[in-house]
Amino acid sequence: MARGNRGKPGTPRSWIWLVAALCLVGMWQLLERQAGPGMPPVADTHRVPDAAPQAPPRTGAGTQQDPALAFLPPEAHATLALIDRGGPFPHRQDGSVFQNRERLLPQRPRGHYREYTVDTPGLGHRGARRIVTGGDPPAEWYYTADHYRSFREFQRRPSP
Repeated sequence: MARGNRGKPGTPRSWIWLVAALCLVGMWQLLERQAGPGMPPVADTHRVPDAAPQAPPRTGAGTQQDPALAFLPPEAHATLALIDRGGPFPHRQDGSVFQNRERLLPQRPRGHYREYTVDTPGLGHRGARRIVTGGDPPAEWYYTADHYRSFREFQRRPSP
């Protein structure tokens, strides 16, 4: 009885599985990129200029009516309010140490940075948007819409 090429490396069936796996990885990366509004890649962070806002910022508990925060999506203002209150956070990873492996933020001792999820409407997972804080209490604030590929620094007034 002939066994055929079933499951042996280098056979057509093995290649089909490899191509399917690569397609899935590519689709996942594409979905991550589309999860939030695109921001141009920035090798270094910068301060937000004091320009007129394009849209009025959302207001609510813990948010500031600061025109410099108008670039943040509405969901980021809800995340800022949760950070101000100390939680509870919707994702178990929120408040965990951000390790700055990409080295796009200034180098600080381990544990200096913390990350928080900014929800993306319509997604069933955490998505790519995050707020990263530095210090305890936070004195540095960064937003990323592309899962740590670029950051935009912003300033906040101290919470009342």
